[in-house]
Amino acid sequence: METLDFGTAGAALTSVVAGVREDALDRPTPCTDWSVRELLAHVDGLLLAFRAAADKDLGPLTDTDPSRQALVLDEGWRERIPERVDALVRAWSAPEAWTGTTRAGGLELPAEVAGLVALDEVTLHGWDLARATGQEHRVDEATTKVVLGFATQTAEEQSPIFGPRVPVPDDASDFDRALGLAGRDPAWARP
Repeated sequence: METLDFGTAGAALTSVVAGVREDALDRPTPCTDWSVRELLAHVDGLLLAFRAAADKDLGPLTDTDPSRQALVLDEGWRERIPERVDALVRAWSAPEAWTGTTRAGGLELPAEVAGLVALDEVTLHGWDLARATGQEHRVDEATTKVVLGFATQTAEEQSPIFGPRVPVPDDASDFDRALGLAGRDPAWARP
């Protein structure tokens, strides 16, 4: 598989993180069980784990089931998350990141699948944070195509990584279709 460009998705996530105000940290998100604070903590950890997966630096970062991690947002997240985004983008830009096998979330999987999951996580959670905090979230057409393809395949396989599908109109954009397949309502608005 050719390497995928994480640059646009990474830049979109970094922009959204920069726009999160302190008074928004306890707001709900489209990830129904998580507040903005908890979602930021999840993103903070997944950036490290998927960078390690790209580097084949197997160990605690790649072997920990994310559902078993406490979602505590440590101080310094505003500076740390953009640095981790940059490290993730660099790691997945290396052709060798996409070859062989690696681990993520305690599962061994083909490296190209780990890369798709990482891009999907960065893109969708960027959108989740943007919606919860009233910001814009834009990704390019190429990223949208990859995320839609991954969401379609995952939904067809009835994988448990997403919530139940959310119906979207027939004329929905490709990104909204991906959101629906990934269990998100493209029209979600914070209460």
